[in-house]
Amino acid sequence: MPSVERFVYSFGPGRADGSAAMRDILGGKGAGLAEMANLGLPVPPGFTLSAKLCLAYIETGDLSHALREEVARHLKQLERAAGKKFGDRRNPLLVSVRSGAAVSMPGMMETILNLGLNDDTVQGLLEGSKNPRFAYDSYRRFVQMYGDVVFELGKEPFAEALDDVKRRRRVERDIDLPPEDLEALVREFKGIIQARRGIPFPEEPQRQLWGAIEAVFRSWNTRRDVDYRKVNGIPDTLGTAVNVVAMVYGNMGDDSGTGVAFTRDCRGGENVLNGDFLVNAQGEDVVSGARTPQPIAKMNRGRLAKVFKELTRIATRLEQHFRDVQDIEFTFERGKLYMLQTRRAQRTGPAAVRIAVELVEQGLITQDEAIQRVPPQDLDQLFHPMVDPKANVTVLAKGLPASPGAATGEAVFDADEAEALAKKGRKVILVRPETSPEDFHGIVAAQAVLTARGGMTSHAAVVARGMGKTCVVGAQGIEVDPPGARFRANGRVVKRGQTITVDGTTGRVILGAAKLVQPRMGAHYAKLMSWTDQRRRLRVRTNADTPADARRAREF
Repeated sequence: MPSVERFVYSFGPGRADGSAAMRDILGGKGAGLAEMANLGLPVPPGFTLSAKLCLAYIETGDLSHALREEVARHLKQLERAAGKKFGDRRNPLLVSVRSGAAVSMPGMMETILNLGLNDDTVQGLLEGSKNPRFAYDSYRRFVQMYGDVVFELGKEPFAEALDDVKRRRRVERDIDLPPEDLEALVREFKGIIQARRGIPFPEEPQRQLWGAIEAVFRSWNTRRDVDYRKVNGIPDTLGTAVNVVAMVYGNMGDDSGTGVAFTRDCRGGENVLNGDFLVNAQGEDVVSGARTPQPIAKMNRGRLAKVFKELTRIATRLEQHFRDVQDIEFTFERGKLYMLQTRRAQRTGPAAVRIAVELVEQGLITQDEAIQRVPPQDLDQLFHPMVDPKANVTVLAKGLPASPGAATGEAVFDADEAEALAKKGRKVILVRPETSPEDFHGIVAAQAVLTARGGMTSHAAVVARGMGKTCVVGAQGIEVDPPGARFRANGRVVKRGQTITVDGTTGRVILGAAKLVQPRMGAHYAKLMSWTDQRRRLRVRTNADTPADARRAREF
């Protein structure tokens, strides 16, 4: 076990053991929660296990007795702060267990909600809320997540069982199922775990907690996490922290909900609060796409207007405090707002340029900081065709953005056919489970390449980048059937000849012909480059063969 002064750091309303400066120990999520607590913002109480423990656990597969004792002390402190008791039948404390590395890795690692539920504690949740649907919905979600993350069964077996029940009831949304169906699903989910793993679902809350903690540590080495770190240059040596936080419930009815907000529009950089929310939902519903969320501006009406006003105030304060655009997760329970996360928001290249310049104009950062805030890959986006950030698109799947730009064409599943159609002047997208050297001529002919498997150093990725061709690899959720000339993605089937768009800048696979736009060097770009020119030491010459080339070079 690493030699550190402590392993666990608590936070709660008005105070925290840590701060934003402790990202290497608390991870980004834990550091954000601690900082928001220190600012006096409404944060549910909880504690964070140090990221320093992660690599030691992965190496040894063991967590020390000293750590278990320290967690037990902090759990008692959490019980006092929440006014509830972990495992209590009458007034149970439930917690979320979430990962959080020092460098943000959105959607890559694991989350388990409503931990602590069993056949006894669910009765306390039911009696306290007087809402059977809420109680059994929370229980169903917990067993489903635990089976996916801890027992590593994936989402599919549970999603199939849930879909079967919805079909029988002739409803489309989970929230339309009656309590008795949700209670039956809990039993069915436990049966799936027993049948596939040969061991029963753990009923004892302490066993549930440690199973979840270990699963979050293990998630650091899943393939998707390793690939994400390679793409984004994140060291493997950071590890992930584990955050254990008292549950607040967005699924208690129409005065409760959850959402994600950005303090500015991260598509184009406009200075306006935006994002999505759902009523009567928990956080996974927003990010998974299980339900279609509402634009956050719609909160500013009716019974949610007060919540929206407070969210706007907090968003402004967080952006000014961190001096950067924030990506915020929140939940409101019976009209009371809670902040669950704040982190630096991901943004497009055009948005990065505009935001950096406007933050200087508002006095939040210096010109030197603005230049450093826009990495070369963001500027690279400005010079490739891209999907219009304001376009409404249907995303089929998302993979690794292996080569930037965007392209539209007919889906084809064979390199020879791609070459033949291209010779006839048709634009094609080559779709393969993975590519090999034998597919090279098809890659040359295609507008873009999409593969279901492979990483950033796979054949398709290396060849496409070398040719400056748009490419997305390792698209999760896509099943490619070359003999059948089709692929499946999240319940949709795309056949040979159907039009798709591949967005190599974001990794999105889009149904139909998305609107593409050419980069435009606007006033914000010109201003940022003027600041750069004042500081640069290296001069650049260009090889221009035509007046148009010369004019373009001078623009850059």
